[in-house]
Amino acid sequence: MSRRLSILVYHRVLAQPDPLLPELPDARLFDRHMALLKRCFRVLPVSEAITRLHQGTLPAWAACITFDDGYADNAEWALPVLQRHGLSAAFFIASDYLNGGRMWNDDVIAGVRHAQQQVLEIPAPGCAALPVQTLRQKQLAVDRLLDALKYLPPRQRHDLARGMAPAPAEELMMRAHQLRQLQAAGMEIGAHTASHPILARLPDADALADIVRGKTALEAITQTPVTLFAYPNGKPGLDYDQRHVAMVKATGFTAAFSTVSGAADAASDPLQLPRYTPWEQDRPRFLLRLLANRRI
Repeated sequence: MSRRLSILVYHRVLAQPDPLLPELPDARLFDRHMALLKRCFRVLPVSEAITRLHQGTLPAWAACITFDDGYADNAEWALPVLQRHGLSAAFFIASDYLNGGRMWNDDVIAGVRHAQQQVLEIPAPGCAALPVQTLRQKQLAVDRLLDALKYLPPRQRHDLARGMAPAPAEELMMRAHQLRQLQAAGMEIGAHTASHPILARLPDADALADIVRGKTALEAITQTPVTLFAYPNGKPGLDYDQRHVAMVKATGFTAAFSTVSGAADAASDPLQLPRYTPWEQDRPRFLLRLLANRRI
């Protein structure tokens, strides 16, 4: 039986827990995750792990760590934890948001967080009257809005989200020097398109252009080939399909990652590798979920 590779995907590591976003780890929880992962798994750099997976030389209990989007807290809080444990990770960057950009979902979250009214009225499906008086109501409003806006046309989504955000907006994304900081620390840099679109909702020419533009921008910053890619949102058949897999291959990527749960094995498509998001807040559940994910 071929050995399996568990690939974790994170997005943010916060300085402190955020009651509005309880699924996001803070630095202390991330440190506990990494300590347990190092104790129970053989954590490898992503490129090495993919090569060894398909060569048949993968060690038992192999795992990789990845981050999506390009949040500044990856460099500020995640990197020191990774270095303390001697671990490597790959960071998939949506290049348009470097140097002061802002993703639409963060506008939505900020709008709900700072809402002064008792009810939000947003012209999107299921969002005509969202109560936001209590913390739980705000959590539900964030979930409802993110789901409702995600698949809208990009301009409509941007305008609705930006209209919710307070001004001035908090800067959340990396700057180029932080990307170089990750690279200098031995971390791998991968592409995540330029504007983080739902590729399946774009005309083919626009989807390809966004993939290429993201790769080109990162290579200009890092001065090295970028050969790893992560599909935005990452659900095959919904967020991307075989057309986009072909685009990724034609653009020069050698490995690409979805957000389908499960562990990779030698038969896995190197351009559609599964990843798992570790939402669990305590160590036993984190480990149990990792073990369960290996069996999918």
